[in-house]
Amino acid sequence: MKKIILQLLLTSIYFGAFSQETVIKYLSGTDKNHTVSWDFYCTAGRKSGVWTKIPVPSQWEQQGFGAYNYGHDKIKNNEQGLYKHEFLTANLTGKKVYIVFEGSMTDTRVMINGKQAGPVHQGSFYCFKYDITDLLKSNSKNLLEVTVDKTSANLSVNKAERSGDFWVFGGIYRPVYLEIVPQVFIERVAVNAKADGSFQLDVYAQNLKDCDLIEAQVQKLNGQNVGKPFSAKANTSGDHIELKSGFDKPLLWSAEFPNLYQVVIAIKNEKGSVHRTKQKFGFRTVELRVYDGLYVNGSRVIMKGVNRHSFWPETGRTLSHEVHLMDVRLMKEMNMNAVRMSHYPPDRDFLDVCDSLGLYVIDELTGWQGNYDTETGRKLVKELVVRDVNHPSILFWANGNEGGFNRDLDKDYALYDPQNRTVIHPWEKFNGTDTKHYPNFKDIVKAAGSGQEVYFPTEFMHALYDGGAAAALDDFWTEMLKHPHAGGGFIWAFSDESVIRTDKNGAYDGDGNHAPDGIVGAHREKEGSFYAIKEIWSPVYINPQPIAAGFNGKIAVENRYSFTNLNQCTFKWKLVKFPSATDKVTAAAVKAKGLLKAPDLSPGQKGVLNLVLPAAWTKNDALYLTAYGPDKKEIFTWSWAIGQPAAIAGKKGISTGKMAVRMTETDNVLSIKCDGLTYNFDKKTGYIQNVVKPATTISLSGGPVLAGVQTELKQFEHKMVNGQYIVEADYQGAGWLHVKWTFVSGQPAKLEYQYSQQGDASFVGITFNYPEEKITGMKWLGRGPYRVWKNRLKGQQFGVWHKAYNNAITGESWGYPEFKGYHAEVSWVTIENKEAPFTVYSADKNTYLQMLRPAREMAALANNNVEPSFPEGSIGFLSGISPIGTKFQSAKVMGPQSELNHANGEKVSGTLWFDFVRQ
Repeated sequence: MKKIILQLLLTSIYFGAFSQETVIKYLSGTDKNHTVSWDFYCTAGRKSGVWTKIPVPSQWEQQGFGAYNYGHDKIKNNEQGLYKHEFLTANLTGKKVYIVFEGSMTDTRVMINGKQAGPVHQGSFYCFKYDITDLLKSNSKNLLEVTVDKTSANLSVNKAERSGDFWVFGGIYRPVYLEIVPQVFIERVAVNAKADGSFQLDVYAQNLKDCDLIEAQVQKLNGQNVGKPFSAKANTSGDHIELKSGFDKPLLWSAEFPNLYQVVIAIKNEKGSVHRTKQKFGFRTVELRVYDGLYVNGSRVIMKGVNRHSFWPETGRTLSHEVHLMDVRLMKEMNMNAVRMSHYPPDRDFLDVCDSLGLYVIDELTGWQGNYDTETGRKLVKELVVRDVNHPSILFWANGNEGGFNRDLDKDYALYDPQNRTVIHPWEKFNGTDTKHYPNFKDIVKAAGSGQEVYFPTEFMHALYDGGAAAALDDFWTEMLKHPHAGGGFIWAFSDESVIRTDKNGAYDGDGNHAPDGIVGAHREKEGSFYAIKEIWSPVYINPQPIAAGFNGKIAVENRYSFTNLNQCTFKWKLVKFPSATDKVTAAAVKAKGLLKAPDLSPGQKGVLNLVLPAAWTKNDALYLTAYGPDKKEIFTWSWAIGQPAAIAGKKGISTGKMAVRMTETDNVLSIKCDGLTYNFDKKTGYIQNVVKPATTISLSGGPVLAGVQTELKQFEHKMVNGQYIVEADYQGAGWLHVKWTFVSGQPAKLEYQYSQQGDASFVGITFNYPEEKITGMKWLGRGPYRVWKNRLKGQQFGVWHKAYNNAITGESWGYPEFKGYHAEVSWVTIENKEAPFTVYSADKNTYLQMLRPAREMAALANNNVEPSFPEGSIGFLSGISPIGTKFQSAKVMGPQSELNHANGEKVSGTLWFDFVRQ
């Protein structure tokens, strides 16, 4: 320890004796939560024509100025923003000063003390700077004036940026600061640190002399030196100086193990250190092996990624460290390992978070189906790469999007990138990659069978509303992994991009169905696909099968990591018993729990998890198994029901006391009286009409109906048999349904039904009606808490759940979990309402509950792909449910799980109990 402390001290002396570090002086705030007020004048729209104040950084629309534009609007609004800000400077003798803009939308003219700092900058998403040394007054006040045009005088900039499928804002939306350096200084560096420990450092310095020396020291992030300093003499004839060194077995950077180092670089002369800077980096090697795959540090990598816009509803593209951190953590929680910057470079802090927490990144030059001209594009490529080149998280550069490629720029990236990362064209086959957007299932099968390029769609599974994202992902992913050159894929998109309109009283606006297309909501509310992705993309892969007789605690497992042995993970199991429907709680009671020894499985290997369960494990209701990664964070929790629903239904509520069952009838109504309840049936239809209690009437009616099938009542009978009253009905038509109600004193009403039908159907089963306006909530034992689709069953956990009624529309009105929809593996459900709660028990495995019908998205227009079919009834007990499609594809082209339910005339049976007494 003394040696380390001494080494650190010597290093400090070595680099710090006379050195000057770059001084950053912020003129604006640093993020959306920390702003500085500047003078502001808007030329058109709201709050225009008068000088006032505006926080910087910000988007002026979100501060009440100007007018809103979505990219498809074709630039219908074109206001200017005029900014003024005074700032003080200290003594600047011997200094050089740059003014830096991290991002401004879009054409930006900068004046210092009445003089223009340099050419107007064009391009909204790029960091740019001007040398303003000669324009400043030392030890005095200085006036900064900035004119920002919302649209560009350059038509190609508008085509690339402002006609895209995203919100178009105006303003200085990222920080502005002064960068103060000595006259001899390091302008920038570019690192190429490889997995074999080789290290190259390109140093771009200004005003060097031949006697100057560039020295570097690699360190851990805590400042501990790694290896010895290395140096190179100044080369005043070239544009940069190249330093090289090598390191023995450095800790490597990957998304699984994001090990970071830093290098401290100094310019030295005979007087000591003149200027010093510091740069984080990671040792790692990226290889796109043509006709093979993507490799990081020599290991095959499958990217499990998502597209991410830089966006927050209240502040547009002005964000904060907290937002960046939250987003990356949510992606990691979904077991993602990659993110694509759509469709522009993000805040540099977001890339820092990707470096530190571990995400593979595609960094993108803007070009949404339109591209920059070559002269402008070359400047912006340089600004993009120079700023971001040292992030180990970045694996690829993307030169535009969906045809927005200026092919003259493809070779420019390597001019500034000593790592020579692969340049891709998202949407097309290019540079050994196939990044086709929105393939259907047949496309995936074809690519897996004959594709030669490294295959990773940079957009797929479009998540409009509640469609896509994880719906059909299970089938897609299974097929994609069969591709001999699989590289993964990127879901569209991470979050709903609905802006809170300051001109519409704070209403959310997604520009119709253009922007409500995220896995999470605008404020990062988790949707159902979040958890399905978490399971499907789990690096500890388990495909749960129902627990059957003879289960011995052995569960098949596959290691889908790239670098992690499964013995680096932790596994815990627990056995639980659930509360009954009449209990007031939903929490399960843990009856036994334990750890299990993780098997020694290298990446790609398959094996078995051996759960050593107690002898009486079958007496419990469910088994949970949780996997934790090397970082001790949960990977996923799998759950299995123990036993059959019939056994649970056998423990259903029993009414107190017994009395004879009685029948009365009129010409139209059959009434069965049992345990103080009256069950009324319509004799013309055979359907239940309602259930009358002493103090209220429960409005359950109109069923059971064979869902989605036209039938007519053919026979209606009722009789007393051994103290039980039986009511039976037969229906025929496009299908066949037989219904048998049994009423016994002291027991809930029992419904047995059988049906058959022919052909393909969106849903299969029986339904009832109950007034939506009277429903207040539901509690159930089954998979939850989110709804499911036929092609999105994964991600939900078996347990007792509760949720209050809401009418949320995914991506349009936020209320999660959504109340309405299909729910899986339901053993019982209590319908909470304004009349009297009642519980329905199912004796059948894999019963789906239909709870009402989701409201239609106002902006769905003619897109029925994301509006799955629901029965006409409001409460259904189904054996088959609807799949959902994506914005661009109907469910029928999305794979086996997305097919309709095939009914071939086979007889289906079911049993339900209705308890209207004990609640």
